[in-house]
Amino acid sequence: MNDTIAAISTTTGAGAISIIRVSGDRSIDLVNQIFKEKDLTKVPSHTIHYGHIEYKGKIEDEVLVSIMKSPKTFTTEDVVEINCHGSIVVTKKILEILLTIGCRLAEPGEFTKRAFLNGRIDLIEAEGVMDLINSKSESEKKLALNQIEGKVSNLIKDLRQKILEVLAQIEVKIDYPEYEDIEEVTYTDLKENVSLVEEEIKRIIKESENGKIIKEGIKTAIVGRPNVGKSSLLNNLLQEEKAIVTDIAGTTRDIVEGTIIINGVKLDLIDTAGIRKTDDIVESIGVNKSLETINKADLILLVLNNNEELTEYDKEILDNIKDKKHIIIINKIDLETKLEEIKDNNIVKISALNNKGIEELKNKITEMYNLEEIESKDATYLTNARGLSLLKQAEEVIKEVNRGITNKEPIDMIEIDLKRIWELLGEITGETYQEELINQLFSQFCLGK
Repeated sequence: MNDTIAAISTTTGAGAISIIRVSGDRSIDLVNQIFKEKDLTKVPSHTIHYGHIEYKGKIEDEVLVSIMKSPKTFTTEDVVEINCHGSIVVTKKILEILLTIGCRLAEPGEFTKRAFLNGRIDLIEAEGVMDLINSKSESEKKLALNQIEGKVSNLIKDLRQKILEVLAQIEVKIDYPEYEDIEEVTYTDLKENVSLVEEEIKRIIKESENGKIIKEGIKTAIVGRPNVGKSSLLNNLLQEEKAIVTDIAGTTRDIVEGTIIINGVKLDLIDTAGIRKTDDIVESIGVNKSLETINKADLILLVLNNNEELTEYDKEILDNIKDKKHIIIINKIDLETKLEEIKDNNIVKISALNNKGIEELKNKITEMYNLEEIESKDATYLTNARGLSLLKQAEEVIKEVNRGITNKEPIDMIEIDLKRIWELLGEITGETYQEELINQLFSQFCLGK
């Protein structure tokens, strides 16, 4: 981290401006070599300066240069940002000059990685930066901002502090047993304190499922027999003609996808091929894909035809989805009812052709996932798979601690498990980490961030 790095921080392409970011001990000196109007080494921090980039006597562009001196910067190092015109040729030329005079091209996510390694942010906040860049809804944005602001990190840090207090009491008991006036750590006290930690971990895990919904959306499969109105339903939900709609059974032979937002949460809709027995090889592949999609989806929308009796395939699908989150959609309610009564709490009746019942369907999804409650809450959830996995590992170790307390195992043995929980929580925020993990994590970031 002793070298000075540079990268283009804006999207590559034609635009009004581009930004080339430089960070490191020599960033101001190096940019000063190609900025001719003013001595940048003598200007105050957090100021912007107008001038030109010039190299070997040739003016490359008219620019604004921002000077931000250590430690009050994103990386805590000296940072310079060159705002140039948004031409690909101009932007790349300035970057090329910087690399020629002594900068190194930054690796993906290296600016954020330096911010983490220099103690400016923790891992949860770093992951929040990437989540904010990738956010596609207002709820995702709020979630990411809460991570960046440290609200999520504080949940984990508070848990670590509680465990640290228990460990401190244990250490006093082990190291100074001769002092009778020191509060003795009894199994009862230990169980009470560990229970508080366990309850908080379980609460965070449970509420983080909401965060997962906000971040990843709800993978929603529209399934059913051919010609029951699956594609019409998809088009109505998307409010565009994305899927081909005909009266010919088997028209949809492959997966058709689209996305809608309900109460700030993304629904990834998948219109599958109609499930039936067929000799058509291509259609058969589509049917198999449909069956696979049912297994992978978070929510199943099973479409049935109000004008037809249940078939064996319908009954087979109903049996297939009974243990998954599902909504049974009875379509074509404008036609004569021939469908027998189905006993299920999640039934919505619609006419996809006449766009009736679509709002009722959205309301049912909102109710099923408590989307209104999720939207109204202050979204301080742990959403990334890495953090959730570590938290669940900590939950399992707490079970071992409880077993040890119940069996009155030696306190110092229980202490080992408590330290393990403390370390696992530290891995979530990055207070304890492995270099390979850090390199892999930040490699997923975009170049220039």
